[in-house]
Amino acid sequence: MRPGGQWRWREQAADAVLALALLGFGLLTTALAGNNQPGSRPVDAACRALIAVAALALLARRRAPVATLAVVTVATSTYLLIGYPYGPILLTFLIAVYSVAVRLPVRPAALAAGGAFVLLLAHVFSGRGQAPGWTGVLPASAWVVVPFAVGVVVRVSRETAARTRAEAARSRADQARRQADEERLRIAQEVHDVVGHGLAAISMQAEIALHLLPKRPEQAEVALTAISRTSREALDELRVTLGAVRRGAEREPVPGLARLPALRDRLAGAGLAVEVRVVGDPRELPAAVDLAAYRVVQEALTNVLRHAGVSRAQVTVDYRADEVTVEVTDRGVGPGRAGAAPADDEAGHGLAGMRERVAALGGRLSTGPRAGGGFRVYAGLPVGRAT
Repeated sequence: MRPGGQWRWREQAADAVLALALLGFGLLTTALAGNNQPGSRPVDAACRALIAVAALALLARRRAPVATLAVVTVATSTYLLIGYPYGPILLTFLIAVYSVAVRLPVRPAALAAGGAFVLLLAHVFSGRGQAPGWTGVLPASAWVVVPFAVGVVVRVSRETAARTRAEAARSRADQARRQADEERLRIAQEVHDVVGHGLAAISMQAEIALHLLPKRPEQAEVALTAISRTSREALDELRVTLGAVRRGAEREPVPGLARLPALRDRLAGAGLAVEVRVVGDPRELPAAVDLAAYRVVQEALTNVLRHAGVSRAQVTVDYRADEVTVEVTDRGVGPGRAGAAPADDEAGHGLAGMRERVAALGGRLSTGPRAGGGFRVYAGLPVGRAT
């Protein structure tokens, strides 16, 4: 059975239990209530029939609350007009008013409850025997006003809780979408960095191999070997990056500054000699900072390889008390370097990706031509004071 159907079955079962309980309670205790109310009419078959009609009408209180209230009100008012004692039938009337208030909007519920109140007042002024008159209006109104107010409060509370749950669900869904978007952007940036660097190195090594192949094939073999090694390393790094997307995939260590020697060796095979200088005492960095610093160096060296037209570059890593800085410099004068950054730096994704990475960690990035020629990329990333 579907959850909704099972819930409706439970509601119907609960209403049946309630109706039968009120029926049994009314049939058993109404006579006892009459013993304490001199002048009331003795309990007879008609009294029991009215009690049964009022109680069994509650079986439909969820599906047809207004009709249920109408039946219960007519039975209760008739019961009181005949002069039967005040008793459990009024509990049935109370539940019928509550059901209308909790199931319907305030205006139609108030109209239904007002009509029931007017009909209930008939016994106050024209009941069999001594009618209570105006003194009975207030007690009679309590049987309408109190359950109506309780029903309205319960309905409003349920609606508020439902709205809160819906808003919380929407908020969770929005947050999940934002996190998914951020993760996709992060992975896209990782793929760009890995593939861009690997292809740049492979392209340079392939050009070297093509140049050497006719004249010095033994040296071309060295370049082709470097291409094989670079492509394998790039594919391995790409697999690690994309593996993070797969649910349940084991997370392998992400790249960091400790891999700068491997990056230097890979670029050496592409014809770019990289001098790495470390200032301060190397220490373990937060994973996000370590990865960002490595990617900044990797992207900057890739731009040197593509645009600078030089065979040397310098990388300086400075471990400070509360931050780590990386600096990549060259003396290139390649395309786009005449007084401005290369095309990839500003219009493409290279330096834009660097800026996003560094800004996300609260760091700073500066790029631009050097006074003495060449280009400089400098990034400072906060890591907290070393202990």
